[in-house]
Amino acid sequence: MATTAQRCNACGRTLIKMPGSQYEICPVCHTVNLFNQKIKGRVLFRIGQFFNAAVNQYQLDLQQPSYRGRKRAVLCGITYNGHKKKLEASVHNVKSMQQLLINKLGFPSASIFVLTEEESDRSRIPTKRNIQVALQWLVRGCQPGDSLMFYYAGHATQIPDEDGDEIDGYDEALCPLDYRVAGSILDDEINATIVAPLPHGVTLHCVVDTCFSGTLLDLPFLCTINRDGLYKWEEHQLTNKGTRGGKAVCISACADDQISADTSAFTGKAIGALTYSFIQTIENESKLTYGALLTSMRKKVNHAQQVVSRFMPRSSTMKQEPQLSSSTRFEIYSEPVKF
Repeated sequence: MATTAQRCNACGRTLIKMPGSQYEICPVCHTVNLFNQKIKGRVLFRIGQFFNAAVNQYQLDLQQPSYRGRKRAVLCGITYNGHKKKLEASVHNVKSMQQLLINKLGFPSASIFVLTEEESDRSRIPTKRNIQVALQWLVRGCQPGDSLMFYYAGHATQIPDEDGDEIDGYDEALCPLDYRVAGSILDDEINATIVAPLPHGVTLHCVVDTCFSGTLLDLPFLCTINRDGLYKWEEHQLTNKGTRGGKAVCISACADDQISADTSAFTGKAIGALTYSFIQTIENESKLTYGALLTSMRKKVNHAQQVVSRFMPRSSTMKQEPQLSSSTRFEIYSEPVKF
């Protein structure tokens, strides 16, 4: 039977071993040697995988804020500098939302994870990986009584659904800064990351100022208007994508088949129509219910559309209606908005 020769890794002496064996003990220095080169390659590959996973987790821990308050927020605004569809208002949107959270809603500044292209810390640039890290941080270790917020201003897209969980046949997806290289972030992933883990007593609010955003969180219930002009819940799921007992509410700029827009019609400076209407409603109206919030926002966005069409009749106006979706049905006209 043929034999194979190999030298000891420690002393260099010749080892003789029958083919198919994995190990050989050197008869001189007694070092245990991994004999089969293919097996050796696989083992080293597994060791490399384990090491890379450990390094990645260490990097995640370094990137995430150390503050763990009862109120936490991730604010992401992407300008896409150098892109032909650059969004001028995204950073302004984020700063406006940040001030609202701190000054009106009581979020500590240390508990707000901001991602924009203006950040000096590279872990705060809104790449796909950094956004994923931020969303993981948002829900990690959440407990009853926690209030979480995710805000996004940037581009989004629709992608043909591959797992059969979309009524319209399309997944909605966020476009991170490096989407051309790293790809988009599907609504399936967003739901799995920040919706599915929510335990009882935790509330998540998402404000998504982007196109095709009506069901961007894949929440089970969508608020619609009936023939009497009243809001009602419509079940909007093919598979169960709820929480572990927590409450998730998404306020989005438009329906899945609509586009959103920044506008200067409100203040003379470009800002997201959804963002402005949300901030103004929260700041100026007291004892808000979700029905009152949605009605007020829709009126403000509609007013902006009328202003744009009046002064620029030949330009394409915003075609958007703010949407509300939730992980659970609740009384829209009586449930108070609490952050």
